[in-house]
Amino acid sequence: MLQIEIKNCFIELGKFLSQYSLEKNEKKSDVKNNALYFDEFVTLIELSQSHNGWFTPEQVYFSITSWAEALTEENLNKWLSNYTFKENSNKNIGIILAGNIPLVGFHDFLSVLISGNNVLVKTSSNDQHLIKFLANYLISIDKRLEEKTTFVEGKLENFDAVIATGSNNTSRYFEYYFKKKPSIIRKNRNSVAVLNGKETTEELENLGEDIFRYFGLGCRNVSKLFVPKGYDFKHFFESIFKYKDVIFYDRYANNYDYNKAVFLMSLYKLLDNEFLTLKEDTSYSSPISSVFYEFYEDINDLKTRLENDSNQIQCVVSNNLLENSIEFGQTQKPHLWDYADNVDTLDFLNSLN
Repeated sequence: MLQIEIKNCFIELGKFLSQYSLEKNEKKSDVKNNALYFDEFVTLIELSQSHNGWFTPEQVYFSITSWAEALTEENLNKWLSNYTFKENSNKNIGIILAGNIPLVGFHDFLSVLISGNNVLVKTSSNDQHLIKFLANYLISIDKRLEEKTTFVEGKLENFDAVIATGSNNTSRYFEYYFKKKPSIIRKNRNSVAVLNGKETTEELENLGEDIFRYFGLGCRNVSKLFVPKGYDFKHFFESIFKYKDVIFYDRYANNYDYNKAVFLMSLYKLLDNEFLTLKEDTSYSSPISSVFYEFYEDINDLKTRLENDSNQIQCVVSNNLLENSIEFGQTQKPHLWDYADNVDTLDFLNSLN
């Protein structure tokens, strides 16, 4: 298939996804194959929480809406304009997906197909259904994609390269098992926010989105705050109060109760607003329902540290305090050209030919 033909399939997928939102699912007359797929997707969304307890309708709809906004002709053209693809690309690329948030591996799936290659998908047991549904919809748009898309149930075999996402522990296995093949191996990463005490209420509210979206399970979720020495957290806590209902979700509440108890039994000093705990800690990875924080005195020293620790950090959020930082509230809305771990997936795929 020509790249433009594959791109057009994803544009049609974007139109299909644009029909769905938490507020209302609205069938549009100009969307292809709605008779077969519209109602079935509504049912799948409703069932997602039974497949993975963290995949509440709110979180699934957010992911779907984000992809609908990304898969427009304008965005795809902007993304692809920086690359030249060989029309005879036909490598078999294995992708091993994480399942921490809905459709977390879809960018890898998109990248492999849009580069003209064949994709071998190993899904996570925590997110098996959504990406398969979208693949089936794409195939309904162009039957030739069926030959280019394979979902692997057992061992991943007969691949030319691999893109694998997992924990620090599983990455060691990936690095050993795939050592003879070209690969992108992704490990644990976390995101941080840098504050200076001058943030507005709106900015801190938006920071709450970076913290609580997907219950904090994603690598783009902020799990660590850097604040100036003597920082008063009162304004921060007041600003994120709008997210208080997260505690009414049982899984989150159980994590909050457990982690708070562990911290207190260890005699750690905590700041607490009854749905989020703040703990002073040098680590980047905090448990669910908790955010770590550290004080800093010199922003330039902090910048140097974050650069040195860049292999542990996915996103840096601030109000333009650091170069290339992301605005508050935007971590879970990456563009197509915002690559995980800053590793250009399309460059990697192009290098294989």
